[in-house]
Amino acid sequence: MGRKRRLIAFLRRHRWFAAAFALASVLRLVAMLGYRSALWFNDSYEYVSVALHPFRPHPIRPNGYGWWLLAMEPFHSFGFVVFTQHVMGLATAVLIYALLHRRFGLPGWGATLAAVPVLFDAYQIQLEHLIMSDTMFTMLVVAVVTMVLWHRRMSWRVAAVVGLLLALTALTRSIGLPILALVMVFMLIKRVGWRPITALVAACAVPVLAYMGWFASTYGNFAMTNSDGPILYMRTALFADCNKMGIDERKELELALLCIIVPRDQRGASGQGFLWWDSTGQKFHVFGPGSKFNVDMNANASKFAQRAILSQPGDYLYVVARDFFRAFRWDRPTFPDPKTFVQYEFPSVEKPLPTWSLYKGRADTDAETYEHGSAATQIVAPWAGFMQAYQRVVHLPGTALGVILLIGLAGVVARWRKLGGPVLLPWLAAVGLILAPAATAEFDYRYLLPAVPLACLAAGISLRHGVRRPRWFRPSSRRASEPAIAGTSPAPR
Repeated sequence: MGRKRRLIAFLRRHRWFAAAFALASVLRLVAMLGYRSALWFNDSYEYVSVALHPFRPHPIRPNGYGWWLLAMEPFHSFGFVVFTQHVMGLATAVLIYALLHRRFGLPGWGATLAAVPVLFDAYQIQLEHLIMSDTMFTMLVVAVVTMVLWHRRMSWRVAAVVGLLLALTALTRSIGLPILALVMVFMLIKRVGWRPITALVAACAVPVLAYMGWFASTYGNFAMTNSDGPILYMRTALFADCNKMGIDERKELELALLCIIVPRDQRGASGQGFLWWDSTGQKFHVFGPGSKFNVDMNANASKFAQRAILSQPGDYLYVVARDFFRAFRWDRPTFPDPKTFVQYEFPSVEKPLPTWSLYKGRADTDAETYEHGSAATQIVAPWAGFMQAYQRVVHLPGTALGVILLIGLAGVVARWRKLGGPVLLPWLAAVGLILAPAATAEFDYRYLLPAVPLACLAAGISLRHGVRRPRWFRPSSRRASEPAIAGTSPAPR
């Protein structure tokens, strides 16, 4: 009875979050009942291929998530993989609540409110149901930020754990590597000392450099992927003007072959067709199969994109700003294209798995080999119908995300004497995760979701003392005596 009483007391203390957590768990159970055993994205099959052939670095994306699938392979169940990803989503919410409530003193209802987007956003639940790396990536980033902010004085052992988590983040999605720079800057601001910083860098560098060395032994290029150049080329494809870039066809034939003439009325469209599909009949596809992500193409595409950016900086800044602010629209227009957009919706029609070729296999047969049976999504009523209706109503609009980021920005400004204090790290990480795809690839709704929990953390920390007027707005005669409005926490700023 003692354990039961302690459990009841614990649930009472955290009743707001316990209720939200239970309801969010039920929603994920409904999703698993309605869509068996998993949902599929175009990239999903490449991850499965990595799990079946783990001793080859993938040329386009790091192997981290593929190795997670490899670890789950003995269960022969994509349903179990999806279950673990739903647990990761719930774990991300737990980290948000714990950090804001226990470390920064927010009341239980306030910390729960900060976790609501992760718990209840239908697109978050749908992303967890996809065979994709994003849910794992999100949890790892939030875990890194939580550990850094939790410890007022960080030991070298804790810093080493943070470094290992950063390495796992980078090996899951290479966009996670810049988070290392943000964490290092934050630790320098906090003056944690050289030992923790050295331990963090070393713990992160050893696995990442080992992976890059393995990649170099396979492809001859000391990097994590061969795709950064082609993807940056896709970013510049819609505005690059070879006349302005000064490309000489006689001396720079490789770059001349990448030149594009895009009609003016198509310059606001997606650039994905220049890289991923043959429907345009242009560019990367003229070099033949297998050449899209090799070392030479990566170098040439990167050189072309850098030339385009340097010769047309205004055009580049325009497309980056356009895609960055696209994240904050209230509505959700179809972008980058209908094929991609529909893959973020709970489907109403069953489809067979594709038959395109992969490394030593095929998309459908690789999935069936992993599952030991049929791997196509089965749609089961009435559960699937409920999730479709739920997704039409319950999701975080882009404008709401913008407001959350503005609250975090206000928290950074209010703590300008301390260079933003603890708000700075999650706020910069959230903005960076939205800005990076706009700067290096292209806007995609999937890329917004990892930024949401970080933005909520920044906003929650900003409001932990309640709503305050900045000191310079207070009458000088009242500054010494004016209390904070709705202050709740004795935690230091």
